Amino acid sequence: MPEPAPPTERRNPRTTGIDTLEPEAVLRLLLDEDTRAVEAARAATGPLARAVEETHLRLTRGGDVHYFGAGASGRLAVLDATEITPTFGVARDLFTAHFAGGPGALTDPSVDREDAAELGAADAAGAGLGQNSVAVGITASGTTPYVAGALRAARAAGALTVLITCAPGAPLRESADLLVLADTGAEALTGSTRLKAGTATKVLLNAFSTALMIRAGRTYSNLMVGLVATNAKLETRAVNLLVEATGEDAEVCQAALAEAGGRIPEALVRLLTGCPPDQARAALAAHPGVRVAVAALGGHAG
Repeated sequence: MPEPAPPTERRNPRTTGIDTLEPEAVLRLLLDEDTRAVEAARAATGPLARAVEETHLRLTRGGDVHYFGAGASGRLAVLDATEITPTFGVARDLFTAHFAGGPGALTDPSVDREDAAELGAADAAGAGLGQNSVAVGITASGTTPYVAGALRAARAAGALTVLITCAPGAPLRESADLLVLADTGAEALTGSTRLKAGTATKVLLNAFSTALMIRAGRTYSNLMVGLVATNAKLETRAVNLLVEATGEDAEVCQAALAEAGGRIPEALVRLLTGCPPDQARAALAAHPGVRVAVAALGGHAG
């Protein structure tokens, strides 16, 4: 007898008549299912918090994070990894996403290498993983061979392995040190894991990377002090951020930002403490984050 299909591949009894409904009712049904996906992600906060803490420990020792995935799951991982540097100002190689088949497969779904376990192993082996690395496998079904190969090679290299999946009893859970499970159940369209499973995966990846950066001091309050101002919109956002954080006039904040060479944390420490630029720079080099640097200088962070 064939093995039972994972929950993400089963038929959803709530949506069997979806093709008979008017568009508004279809949309309501799809979004109701997405709400269930977010709740499934919320239920995984305990294991996800452990993954954040274990990853943070490795990052403080000079480690890095590697995502491995294929299909919709892998594309969401690429999106998350790509946004880390402009959002938080970290090095580009802190987060790396490895997609089954490489860049060509990323934009051409006809190039499908998710069944290539040996490719996953090769990608992991070529990534230079070590004891301070974290390998995160992302697979809705918990069975993707590419992810299986990557996790096995990552574990052999001494990396921490994490599995993000939407399938209880996922076979790949045996290849992971930590399991983050969002039990999303059957999709609105049978087997279309870009829907609920994709929503839950996006929520979990957003939360994972953002919590890591908060833990590393890459934010101040709920402000993105690490953002890289690469265009006019972001330059304006940087000045507005300093105004929000300090209560100073925009002209004062713009001048402080220019004197800091566009580095928001340095400008913010200066504005909050009144210290000279070199002292702000030194405090940030010695302490993780604006709040701690300000405290070290004897100032008060709101």
